[in-house]
Formats: sequence, structure tokens, C-alpha cells
Amino acid sequence: MPRSTNAVASKKRKKKIFKRAKGFVGGRGKLLRTAKETVARAMAFATRDRKQRKRHFRALWNARINAACRAGGMSYSRFIDALNKAKIRLNRKSLAEIAARDEKTFQEIVKLVKTVKNS
Repeated sequence: MPRSTNAVASKKRKKKIFKRAKGFVGGRGKLLRTAKETVARAMAFATRDRKQRKRHFRALWNARINAACRAGGMSYSRFIDALNKAKIRLNRKSLAEIAARDEKTFQEIVKLVKTVKNS
């Protein structure tokens, strides 16, 4: 009986690693051991950065809303508090989009919130 090898499975494993290592420079994309290490590290960064992307976008939205609020004579925290009290259910993403693209509309929201806050 001929000797059985694991050639098909090992080739498949290597192919999977090299496919993920495509575009890596030098031995990182050509040599199995270094490619494995680099791919493992890249996957760890990808997992971490999927979480961080959400944080970064929220921080960006907050900064945009804050800048637009201050132009309207109000701080960010007071604006968000007044929004909640006025029961205006706009999320930060849409508020930031309005602030960046349509300043007049955002200033109208600020005025509306100010009137609700004062009454």
C-alpha cells in the first residue's frame, strides 16, 4: 500500500496564508514562517481596529457637533442635554452630517433646543 501524505491539506493551508499575505513586502509575503507571523499580527490589528473605528467616528461626530454648537452660542454638553429634554431623537451621526453639510438647518435645531430649554 502506498504511503499517504498530507499534500493536499498542507497546500491548502499554505495557500490560505499566502492569499492573506498578498501585497506584503519581501519575505513577509513569500516565506511561509514570516508570512504566518505577519498575517497573525495583521488579523489581530484588524480585529482591534474594527472596534476602534467606531470610537474614532463617534469622536469625530462629537467634534463636528461641538464646533457647530459653539457657532450657535451653546456648548456641546448643554446642546445634547437640551436635545434629550426636547425629546428630539437625532443620533450623533445624523447631527454631525447636518452640521457639516447644512449649517442653516443645524442652527435652526440649536434655536429650537434653546427655546425648549428656556421654557
